[in-house]
Amino acid sequence: MSNQVREQNADHGAAPRIPPGTGIPAGRPAGAARALDPGPARRGPMRADARRNYQRLLAAARAAFAEHGTDTPLEDVARRAGVGIGTLYRHFPNRHALMSAVFEDAVADLLARSRALLDDPRPCQALVTWLRAIITHASEYRGLSHALMSASHDDSCALRQCSNPMRSAGQALLARAQRAGAVREEVSIGDLLQLTNAIALAAEETPDDPALADRLLTLTLRGLTTESC
Repeated sequence: MSNQVREQNADHGAAPRIPPGTGIPAGRPAGAARALDPGPARRGPMRADARRNYQRLLAAARAAFAEHGTDTPLEDVARRAGVGIGTLYRHFPNRHALMSAVFEDAVADLLARSRALLDDPRPCQALVTWLRAIITHASEYRGLSHALMSASHDDSCALRQCSNPMRSAGQALLARAQRAGAVREEVSIGDLLQLTNAIALAAEETPDDPALADRLLTLTLRGLTTESC
């Protein structure tokens, strides 16, 4: 199987084939490998060499995603990290799992920001500030906003699981703005997160207009709020 086909299978949830030298019998799908090796998150503490490889893969993925977008070939990520593709798949069974790990710090920042904004005396402005921060983060890597939108209805996807805390954090800010009468009651946090991803995607595709995201967010909010935010 070619590298391209193997990667396409991994990206869409199919079991990629493990190449020779990974300790898995030839021809066995990656799903079988994962059944034998449950992955670092469920395995307990990693050995020192495994931890080093994990961190090198994260660093390589961040650099590759920043340069070429989140659809960069996973083989290139492994090559940058100085490991084989089998090592990458042992740590990250598919692209979304790798993306989720890469963006863990950004999610932590957004969650901390949401908690701080709960003390803002202007509930509507607090919500808008947080939505702007999401758009900024989603625009950092080309392809991220599209991946987030695609994963929004797949509960088994690592990116969707990563976004669950974000939904809870956003719901707290939204409910506060709705109680203040600033945002329409029918607006849901799912709607807002989809809109922010769509805005980030539009901004990504129009790099020569840096003010586009803010304009689109302002236009969107006019239909969702009962006051100027």
